[in-house]
Amino acid sequence: MKRSDLVRLLESRGCVLIRHGGKHDWYQNPTTKMSQPVSRHREIADTLAKHILKMLS
Repeated sequence: MKRSDLVRLLESRGCVLIRHGGKHDWYQNPTTKMSQPVSRHREIADTLAKHILKMLS
């Protein structure tokens, strides 16, 4: 999955960017207060993308 598609999905579900890290950006779901790192690679493995979406839903 492309990183831009994953970020677009996260933002459409209400997640917000909370900070930029060294190699990752951290997104948080404001309602559940769960946060997950999203790497800055152009391609993110589908299994990792599914895990990030599951954790932030």
